[in-house]
Amino acid sequence: MREIVLDTETTGFDPESGDRIVEIGAIELYNHLPTGETFHVYINPERSMPDEAFGVHGIGPDLLESGPRGPNPGEVTLKDKPVFSAFGQKFLDFVGMDSKLVIHNASFDMKFLNAELRWLNLPQIPWERAVDTLAIARKKFPGSPASLDALCRRFGIDNSSRTLHGALLDSEILAEVYLELIGGRQPDFALSARVETTSTGQPTEAWRPKPRPTPLPSRITQEEAAAHASFVEEMGDGAVWKTFG
Repeated sequence: MREIVLDTETTGFDPESGDRIVEIGAIELYNHLPTGETFHVYINPERSMPDEAFGVHGIGPDLLESGPRGPNPGEVTLKDKPVFSAFGQKFLDFVGMDSKLVIHNASFDMKFLNAELRWLNLPQIPWERAVDTLAIARKKFPGSPASLDALCRRFGIDNSSRTLHGALLDSEILAEVYLELIGGRQPDFALSARVETTSTGQPTEAWRPKPRPTPLPSRITQEEAAAHASFVEEMGDGAVWKTFG
């Protein structure tokens, strides 16, 4: 089972009012385990950056409405980044046709992604593909805080590097939270600690046990076998053991 844990950062709350995506971060899970495959881009939104949004994620000081400026150490500029149309199809290729998209507050990210795809006349992502971890958390812990930070505290997940929102970092943290929400790191009791992939990043065929080349010798002695056969004979023709010959 392939899933994509995904997060976006934006210039605001509403794409229909002119807000745009400025960062996408996504990681691939296979059978609930990270494969190491990621998708991460910064995007030139072709508009200014509201101060309120910059205060959340710290991306795009060169586009600030209050006055563009050069980046401080660690800050990411956006004028020099590609626009969404440069990689819209690559994003669709990464998420695939049927993989579930694990998103915290999925309605927010989905409306932005589908707006960007619609403006490019690219296929939109069906809403039913989204797995909303915010909704899962609220159902599982009614009345409790359900933000990503609150869930990290609940599950003892280290998010000390998360001083600002960042799409790829948030996706990595969300993947850990998601696995806890659905019952732990190996809800399907998988025996493997990691997923083997091909050179193209696709998961290889799952391991399956094979017959022994040389069968193990029987541990039943001849006397025990004879005693069992005698016991079965005494039970008559209806003995269930006689149906397995």
